[in-house]
Amino acid sequence: MLNLLTDIEGLSVGHATDLSLGSGVTAIIFDEPAVASGVALGGAPGGRDTALLDPSMTVAEVDAFVLSGGSAFGLDAAGGVQAGLRAIGRGFPVGSVRVPIVPQAILMDLLNGGDKAWGLQSPYRDLGYEAFRAAAKGTFALGTVGAGTGATTATFKGGLGSASARTSTGHTISALVAVNALGSATVGAGPHFWSAPFERDAEFGGLGLPLTIGESDTAMRLKGMNTTATTIGAIVTDAVLTKAEAHRLAIMGHDGFARALLPAHLPLDGDTIFAASTGRRPCAGLPDFLELCHLATLVMARAIARGVYEATALPVDGAQPAWRDRYADGR
Repeated sequence: MLNLLTDIEGLSVGHATDLSLGSGVTAIIFDEPAVASGVALGGAPGGRDTALLDPSMTVAEVDAFVLSGGSAFGLDAAGGVQAGLRAIGRGFPVGSVRVPIVPQAILMDLLNGGDKAWGLQSPYRDLGYEAFRAAAKGTFALGTVGAGTGATTATFKGGLGSASARTSTGHTISALVAVNALGSATVGAGPHFWSAPFERDAEFGGLGLPLTIGESDTAMRLKGMNTTATTIGAIVTDAVLTKAEAHRLAIMGHDGFARALLPAHLPLDGDTIFAASTGRRPCAGLPDFLELCHLATLVMARAIARGVYEATALPVDGAQPAWRDRYADGR
């Protein structure tokens, strides 16, 4: 287990990162079409081909997910991934043609100090294609990479995180998330993460929770009222699921947002979670699925903390400091 989304057999992850732009793209490419759904609970979501993820809609499987910075401009990224998939013959068959199904969610990172003066065409289609070309199995980078490149939070630089777990019957479930929250992943002004009760193997510092949590620690901390934010991610399992079950898994992933971020799902957040099944292992009924739902919450909460913990500040003037800039020694 790598404690990454690539612990799931049947998928690859690729990043495209532009530090001068202060933004990037992450692509999750499935080896075969994956049963998928998704849920947006933030008040300001942005996405492409997300309506088809509703369990009542006809198409049940996707070829890829895309997470991107760039706000609405970033929606071009799915076109780049789609182009790569089309070139290798992937896609939903419609007569004699195939249409790759690539749902995408975007986050707002236009005000982080990066150079957004890109002229007539945004760079995100090219970044999407680059992320597709970079997709690989095994280890991938976390923190200030891909969709987490320009991410921020109320207290520290945000970033890309991932975490995984195994059920008692051997199924694997993993989360990948770009943490760009309007709220905070840390308790008050200190180094501790709200996700601390769920941490494994000191994956985000092993600090636990503070001895006491007072009123000042739970006071609302926001990164500003003149911006939108958005935390976006995916939950994937190797267990065979229906589209309706994938939808429920996405809802349970949002419980992870609520345990890792304070506050979450605000009117200016576009918090969105995709969920998918690669279908490599049979699911042995309701008890198996209930455990997957439980772990979906935990892996998402852990992934959020890892995204902030692994982040580094952007190399631009006035960039938000990273957690490591202040608490490199864990204190």
